[in-house]
Amino acid sequence: MGIVLKQSLKNTIITYLGFGIGAINVLFLYTNFMADRYYGLINVILSASAVLMPLLAFGVPNALVKFYSSFEQRAQDGFLTLMLFLPLVMVLPIAAVSYVANETIGDFLSRENPMVKEYVWHIFLIGMAMAYFEVFYAWAKVRMKSVFGNFMKEIFCRVGQTVLLFLLYFQVISVYFFINALVGLYLARMAVMKIYAYRLRMPGLSFAFPENTRDVIKYSALIILGGSTAIILLEIDKVMLNQFIKIENVAYYSVAGFMASAIAVPSRAMHQITYPLTARLLNEKEGTALHVLYRKSSLTLFIISGLLFALLLLNLNDIYSLLPESYRNGLVIVFWIGLAKVYDSFLGNNNSILYNSDYYRAVLFMGVLLALLTILLNLWLIPKYGLNGAAVASFAAFFIFNTSKLVFVKIKFGMLPITGETFKVLALLLITLALFHYLQLPFHAVVNIVLKSTLMLVFYIGVLYRFKISEDVFGLISKLLGK
Repeated sequence: MGIVLKQSLKNTIITYLGFGIGAINVLFLYTNFMADRYYGLINVILSASAVLMPLLAFGVPNALVKFYSSFEQRAQDGFLTLMLFLPLVMVLPIAAVSYVANETIGDFLSRENPMVKEYVWHIFLIGMAMAYFEVFYAWAKVRMKSVFGNFMKEIFCRVGQTVLLFLLYFQVISVYFFINALVGLYLARMAVMKIYAYRLRMPGLSFAFPENTRDVIKYSALIILGGSTAIILLEIDKVMLNQFIKIENVAYYSVAGFMASAIAVPSRAMHQITYPLTARLLNEKEGTALHVLYRKSSLTLFIISGLLFALLLLNLNDIYSLLPESYRNGLVIVFWIGLAKVYDSFLGNNNSILYNSDYYRAVLFMGVLLALLTILLNLWLIPKYGLNGAAVASFAAFFIFNTSKLVFVKIKFGMLPITGETFKVLALLLITLALFHYLQLPFHAVVNIVLKSTLMLVFYIGVLYRFKISEDVFGLISKLLGK
């Protein structure tokens, strides 16, 4: 776990810095500097772009990670050239469709909210920039260099949005300029990542593609299903809310969802390095090491995500008291989406095992069925229960999908991430929630959050350390304490 822990810690710091900037943007700047309907519009554009991204990427980021280590040096140029041009198989036709059917697509997206109609091209351009960014990010990750890419992914566009929001507030720019500049931010991020990836490994343009090109393309095409499934589970709720209720409600839902997304930050940071490491262990058939990595990644992420979930729930009333009145009714949303994030983190490197193994086809098709189920659940629950219905639909989809993956890995690999320590962590979380639920402090909301969080951290970390529940966490705390 040495390289995993080292880069995971760096990525966690960067990711939380990015999340902190995002929190300022989402909780304070967007909610106060921009009208609710325009903030809802931006969420619809970004979520629709994210849904489109896996299709435009054509599975190349995953294929790069899976196959790169299996090629000798002389065969890598042909493989990397293939990876650069393969996304164009989807980018060019979808660009053509966006041009020819712009009016029809706009009418569909603006059925409930007419203001969305003008932004079809914005969705495509951001989606394309996201797709090629992920290609170049994977290019860096296979060289075991994930930190700069994580910086670009988590911080670059958020800082850009901060600047744009202040320019909007001081009336230097209009909201329409803001949305156009947002497209420019994503295109610039893609260009910077490309330059960095080429500095790590400049591709020698070669159309002598590998002998297993057919297998690579087949894998890439199938992995679209996996990428689309993951994004649909994450983003489709906001896109579908736009189809049924007023667009300002998307802003309210997004703020609650953003708070819950804090729980997934450590998982995202660790996956940047566990994904290529898992691929290498599978290629080298290191079953025992893979099982150890599976259990350790699961326990570590469960400890952290569970703590963050508890901190969020127990401080939620104080957090909402700092927001404008219209944004304060998201407790149910935070609970269900947060619970889904905890379960997702508990799986550790489960996704890496599945998508880099020979069983990825079965999992991808299973994912497609669950993505369809997600859409059906949203179609049923959003008209009936509104924002809360979207949250419940998201949780149900995540629960079914993650349980299916957990069972599948057990059947095919004989591995479960669950250990005795898992139940100890679960008990500690329940005790923490019970102890601090009734602790109500009479100070300003910010002071309450700081004090309650500090007390919870001391208690939670103290118990972890005293009973040595996780070797990795115990070692890290000991190092920080100088022991």
